[in-house]
Amino acid sequence: MSGWSNERAAEIFPMVLDGFWVVLQVTLVASVIAVVLGLLVAIVEQSAPPAVRRPVSWFMQFIRNTPLLVQVLFVWYAVSLYINPEWSAFAVGSAVLGLHYASYTSESFRAGIEAIPKGQWEAATALSLPAHRTWFAVILPQMMRRSTAAVANWLIAMFKEVPTLFAIGVIEMIAQVQTYTGLNYTGDVEGYTIAGLLFLAASYPVAVAMRRLEIRLAKSNY
Repeated sequence: MSGWSNERAAEIFPMVLDGFWVVLQVTLVASVIAVVLGLLVAIVEQSAPPAVRRPVSWFMQFIRNTPLLVQVLFVWYAVSLYINPEWSAFAVGSAVLGLHYASYTSESFRAGIEAIPKGQWEAATALSLPAHRTWFAVILPQMMRRSTAAVANWLIAMFKEVPTLFAIGVIEMIAQVQTYTGLNYTGDVEGYTIAGLLFLAASYPVAVAMRRLEIRLAKSNY
């Protein structure tokens, strides 16, 4: 293993940067899935009948308690063999990543819903608000204030899990480093260092902002 080389770092940097843009794209798609699906699951677990609520809850627990890598590989091979082999690794990986983290965001949303005082529900009932009005005008706005910081932290964690999709061929930063190393038999030190610094540069400011948001919300009265 050779030591650090500025020449190799300059040569590999554009490849790693290309992989970084892929990481951002996967994160964006998976974040939409994680937030939307997580919110739907939280609502189902709060308002659906037991025949619907229990299977959804069990499935989310299964997702939370099995490794992401196993889920990615299982779904990738299942899709390739039984559904549509033309589906891209990007699409499958983003969907699995979003579903995996929806199991966590749903818990944050559920906690936010359960933290709303019962009087809010009773007031909505007293005003004879229909269910959709109760949720969208009363419950969800208050829940979002309580859950936003926690959900954002899950999305940051998800961002750092994107390299897992290297296992099914998503050409993100780690895949780019592996490609360069395979072609040149060197460059892993520089490549992994650059990849780590890009992850840090992207995630640390967001993490600091979310921490400040958590403190601000904790001090607010709502």
